[in-house]
Amino acid sequence: MKMTKTLARARRKVRIRKKLAGTAERPRLVVYRSNRHIYAQVIDDLTGQTLASSSSLTLSRAGASVKADKEAATLVGKDLAAKVLERNIQAVVFDRNGYIYHGRVQALADGARDGGLKF
Repeated sequence: MKMTKTLARARRKVRIRKKLAGTAERPRLVVYRSNRHIYAQVIDDLTGQTLASSSSLTLSRAGASVKADKEAATLVGKDLAAKVLERNIQAVVFDRNGYIYHGRVQALADGARDGGLKF
């Protein structure tokens, strides 16, 4: 079978998820990137609960002028960090979800770090 971008990402995702797991003390921050928006969730894998989430879609519905670019990803990271810090969670495990740590994914991670999260 020919290796496509989608298949290569899926294989990277499986390799990453074998090594990462979120706990209540240090949940997993997972990123999903589409062509129009970027989404991020903080998940406790032991209970299967989503503790906080943010996306460029919800920020644009809230009134912010958000596009699918690095600035939007940084805003999503900062917004998610603020929500997670309200729940007294200081550190997370970053799950890039098979995406290359570059561009919007890196901008989201940097925004979360600027917001006060440690990973």
